[in-house]
Amino acid sequence: MDVREIYDAVLRGDGTSVETLVKQAVAEGATPQQVIAESLVPAMAEVGARFERAEFFVPEMLIASRAMQAGLGVLRPLMVGEQSTAVGRVAMGTVQGDMHDLGKNLVCTMLEGAGFEIVDLGADVAPEKFVAALQQAKTDIVGMSALMTTTMPAMERTMKALAKAGLLDGVKVLVGGAPLSQEYCDEIGANGYAPDASAAVRKASELVGAG
Repeated sequence: MDVREIYDAVLRGDGTSVETLVKQAVAEGATPQQVIAESLVPAMAEVGARFERAEFFVPEMLIASRAMQAGLGVLRPLMVGEQSTAVGRVAMGTVQGDMHDLGKNLVCTMLEGAGFEIVDLGADVAPEKFVAALQQAKTDIVGMSALMTTTMPAMERTMKALAKAGLLDGVKVLVGGAPLSQEYCDEIGANGYAPDASAAVRKASELVGAG
C-alpha cells in the first residue's frame, strides 16, 4: 500500500483517487485498520493542522473530509462483523431549534476520520432525543452544536435532561458553535468546548484519554 498517495489525495480533496487507491490497497492485502491508521487519520490530522495555521479554510476542510469519506465508504463494508477498534463513541447533534448542520457535519466527519464511531442525531435535536441515544447504547461523548445565541439555552436544557436521566456518569459532554465560549461551557457544566472542527477532534481525544 502506498500510504503517501492516499494521504496526498485526501489533502487534495480528490475523492475519486482516494476511492481508487483505497480499493487498490485492500486488493494488495492492506487491512481496513491499516488504511485508516496509516493514511486517512494522518491526512485528516494534517488538514486540521493546516486549518489552524490558516493554510486551509472551511471549504478546503470540507472537500478533504468528503475525500476521506470516499475512502471510508470502501472500508466500512469490510469492517462489518469485525471487533470494534473505535477510539470512542460520539453521539452528535445540533440542539433543538437550530437547523444549522454544516459545522456539525464537518466535526462528525473529522471525528470519524480520527477513529471515533459516530451516531449523527442530525439538527434540531430535542433533549429527549439525546437522552434516548444514550439509553440505547454505550456512549463516551455527547456532542452538542449551537450556531445561534437563541438556541444556546437548549444546551443547558439538554444537560439537565441528561442529568435527570442519570446519564452523565462516565459520559463526557463536548459543546461547540459560533456563539459559544469556554465560559458558557463551564456555566452549563459541559466537559469540553471546541471553537472549530480541528479543536473538536483534539478535545474529544483528550476526553477519552486518547489524546
